[in-house]
Amino acid sequence: MSEADASARLWLVVPAAGRGRRMGADRPKQYLTLEGRPVLAHTLSRLHQAFPQAQLCLCLDPDDDRFDPAWVPFARWRRSPGGHERADSVRQALAALAGEAGDDDLVLVHDVARPCVTVADLTTLLSALREDPVGALLATPVADTIKRDDGQGRIASTEPRDGLWQAQTPQGFRYGLLRQALEQAAAGGVGVTDEASAVEALGLSPRLVPGRRDNLKITHPEDLALAAHVLAAQREGAASHAGQGLAEHAHLASKETD
Repeated sequence: MSEADASARLWLVVPAAGRGRRMGADRPKQYLTLEGRPVLAHTLSRLHQAFPQAQLCLCLDPDDDRFDPAWVPFARWRRSPGGHERADSVRQALAALAGEAGDDDLVLVHDVARPCVTVADLTTLLSALREDPVGALLATPVADTIKRDDGQGRIASTEPRDGLWQAQTPQGFRYGLLRQALEQAAAGGVGVTDEASAVEALGLSPRLVPGRRDNLKITHPEDLALAAHVLAAQREGAASHAGQGLAEHAHLASKETD
């Protein structure tokens, strides 16, 4: 890790201006209730658990009247106007940080609809980002057989899945590089679906960091119930691990008094 990376500040950008039309709900998916709280609140809480000292830039629709600042656990944060597409929101957020963020500062961009990302995966990704000059993103190897359709609802071909990965978030890059990539993509009319694809358009290859498969993105109605099950399972796993640790500690203590 370079001296610059050791002193670099960490910025979190969370695009949350989407309207979630695929959910078919009466509100954007970031405001749907998950375990009694909005999805957005869960996501910000999980990020804060991993990076309490980071600075947050939350991209919201300028006309959003559902947002409550009480859901933000970060001491240093700002609201940024969201754009028409995700890439527009991130690009505008980075522009708003000009003059504050240094080119070598680290930026993690995370989907607001991924509330199940684990603290362990978040810290692993940040460590990888600090060591990689290009950038890094959480991803999982494709496990299912992939079919390409013929445009009429039938299979045209089966695609080899060797070497294929499903991109997740966060995706992390240095501020200067990510801003350049998104600005050039916008100027050139290059369609990008995530930050990594914008950086790839510069001829660079971000690092794939294996993440957990339960870092799901809430997109369809059934995903909300699945996310609730994932959060419950994660809590149960954490409690079990803590209980095991206490049992081992008690066992060692009893040995010492024997």
